[in-house]
Amino acid sequence: MTEIEIGRGKRGRRAYSLDEIAVVPSRRTRDPEDVSTNWQIDAYHFDIPVLAAPMDSVMSPQTAIALGGLGGLGVLDLEGLWTRYADPEPLLAEIAGLAPELATARMQQIYAEDIKPELISERLREIRKAGVTVAAALSPQRTQQFWNSVLESNVDIFVIRGTTVSAEHVSSQAEPLNLKRFIYELEVPVIVGGAASYMAALHLMRTGAAGVLVGFGGGAAQTTRTSLGIHAPMATAIADVAAARRDYLDESGGRYVHVIADGGMGRAGDIVKAIACGADAVMLGAALARASEAPGNGHHWGPEAHHGQLPRGERVAVGTLGSLQDILYGPSQSADGKTNLMGALRRAMATTGYTDVKEFQRIEVVVAPDDRT
Repeated sequence: MTEIEIGRGKRGRRAYSLDEIAVVPSRRTRDPEDVSTNWQIDAYHFDIPVLAAPMDSVMSPQTAIALGGLGGLGVLDLEGLWTRYADPEPLLAEIAGLAPELATARMQQIYAEDIKPELISERLREIRKAGVTVAAALSPQRTQQFWNSVLESNVDIFVIRGTTVSAEHVSSQAEPLNLKRFIYELEVPVIVGGAASYMAALHLMRTGAAGVLVGFGGGAAQTTRTSLGIHAPMATAIADVAAARRDYLDESGGRYVHVIADGGMGRAGDIVKAIACGADAVMLGAALARASEAPGNGHHWGPEAHHGQLPRGERVAVGTLGSLQDILYGPSQSADGKTNLMGALRRAMATTGYTDVKEFQRIEVVVAPDDRT
């Protein structure tokens, strides 16, 4: 890889964001009706390669059920308001109505309420009763504390999601989560992340994870780059982790680990390019927070926005553009790439000559910065 001299004592590798690349049509085109957007992880089949980010502004039990009915996978945040309060609706409305200068402090107060194991069980049972795939997320710090409640509720897919998750966390204060042993002892597929480099992803794959989330500080509601100085441009990160998937496939004798792009994909073109770089699926936050069913009421925030000591995110206004059906399948009333996301993916695959998501990962990609972004 080409390195650039930053100064005499430091060199850096050039990395690319999704805005800086584009896909190139091939010699063949397809009929959009012949294109499949199906995705499968472990024994679970989905009509579209979309997971909803476990954020209170995006997912409630009801929106997880609605997304499941539309062919995607809703992931419920088990550290959010739905497991802290019996009725979080008034608090969600309050957060949406807060003045920007008051939002962070008030959210810190609201999220200081303890997580209740009985509410974890209740929320997951609600999703299970609807007959859709049940997926839930905890941070690495909370996983050891609440994973029994999750498994007792018969979750189908478990997500361990943090700003970054490592297979080799070191702590002198407490015994860290042994990720490899934890995954080995579970009877459900586990998705872990985020990771943003080849080596970090390879180590996560070696723990037995079914999928790896790719991304670090790139979401619409995160300020990780400005507060911590850490950022991973998504196009390069996805391509690096996809390379780790390829090498781990050989190393393990055929075990395939799914690469799931997570963060910074607010428009349909971003999803197209993420898959072109090697992602098997995408985890969407702000894109789905724009749905009328989203509990954020036109606003979006993640767990970083209410961290008790060092917030690394903020509540942002994303507006409401239509129903979840409109966001995913259209019809679209605008040309900004924020609605009919799957229609756009299907059209891009057809225009460039590919029939399924896995095949589309082989498309030619060029470096072509978009000056309009």
